[in-house]
Amino acid sequence: MGKIKVLAFSISLDGFGAGPKQSQENPLGIRGHELHTWMHPTKMFHKMMGKPGGTEGIDNDFAEKSMENIGAWVMGRNMFGPIRGDWPDEKWKGWWGDEPSYHVPVFVLSHYEREPIKMKGGTTFYFITDGLSSAIEKARKAANGKDIRIGGGISMIRQCLEAGFIDELHLSVSPVFLGDGEHLFAGIDMARLGFNNIEKIEGEKATHILLKKG
Repeated sequence: MGKIKVLAFSISLDGFGAGPKQSQENPLGIRGHELHTWMHPTKMFHKMMGKPGGTEGIDNDFAEKSMENIGAWVMGRNMFGPIRGDWPDEKWKGWWGDEPSYHVPVFVLSHYEREPIKMKGGTTFYFITDGLSSAIEKARKAANGKDIRIGGGISMIRQCLEAGFIDELHLSVSPVFLGDGEHLFAGIDMARLGFNNIEKIEGEKATHILLKKG
């Protein structure tokens, strides 16, 4: 059976995974884009954006590994888009254009029903309204033995941690202070949850922290 993982998730030095005041203009919150500057130069990110070139090295290795052996994703509705409340129409289909980079089933936790959205390249968004456990169960079935990646946002990862679903985390710590926003670990005792196997690897533009149970 595959594992449930958080991979290449960027946080600031002061522990924020998104800035304040998220909106369609600032999907990661104010200054939230600064968390991901380590990935932007990499060969993997260039390929994902349909561009040639890009850097190789430790950061690129981690970016590429984050997409390996993934059979399904689970994400919160806030990561899927900026719309709150009931869906006004079927127009919004995510931030990622006609061919998102997932290429597997993606299960979006939501309070409001919506028909699945089939995109180019193998991505289908399914909207799960009966809770996190149901989303994880459906993702396991769809992954068919491969890993499940928890895509965020912060609230989604915190829920999964508190429920004991996550087996491994790879955090990319960017050398920036946000000072405000959504904090990943506030009020969560990671040691009590069993994440005592910790490895640190320095990349070119981020410090990569690997957290495993044991």
